[in-house]
Amino acid sequence: MSTAPGCRALLLVGAVGVGKTTTADAIGDELEGRGVPGAVIDLDAIRRGWPAPPGDRFNSAIELANLRAVAQNFREAGAEVLVAAGVMEKRAARDRYEEAVGVPLTVVRLVAPRDLVRSRLHRRHELEPESLTWHLDRFDELTAILDAAAVEDVTVPVAEDPRATARAVLDAVWRGELGRRIDDVVEDRVELGTFKTTGSEFERRHPSV
Repeated sequence: MSTAPGCRALLLVGAVGVGKTTTADAIGDELEGRGVPGAVIDLDAIRRGWPAPPGDRFNSAIELANLRAVAQNFREAGAEVLVAAGVMEKRAARDRYEEAVGVPLTVVRLVAPRDLVRSRLHRRHELEPESLTWHLDRFDELTAILDAAAVEDVTVPVAEDPRATARAVLDAVWRGELGRRIDDVVEDRVELGTFKTTGSEFERRHPSV
């Protein structure tokens, strides 16, 4: 299997209505504009099948199986960054997602004010009262679950402009990686050349910095 050197994956998580899919698409546009090969994977789409098996309310097993296949195809096509949007309710599931994408994974939690999300959901489901009720309840339920699970490596507030959110996510992720590599070099866990490689990646992804 051929994988682009330095390939990595980002998983955007958050409660319903915060803008995970919109942000993932904006990150894809941002990376394409910077000349970074990559792919966007919508986890909701690749797990959509029915009926869900007993004990697997959200079709997680098929989601991971499909993610493994899709991620491999994109890696072999030369993707350097895989961007996925979905939900991970338990920190214990992190290893399964990282194994599925086949490269180092960074989990980014997107957050937005409750009133803003509820307003979005009202507009999105204004003609679907039952669906609206479900999504409003699910937002509160999932927010509590994610607060308790602490699955994320970084948290990014959602901006009004999706491209601004995309840039904030990329900045948070790559700056965090640089910080970790600096610590590794200082503590002799990796050679200096490894840090220099990470710095070169950062400069290529952030040409204006």
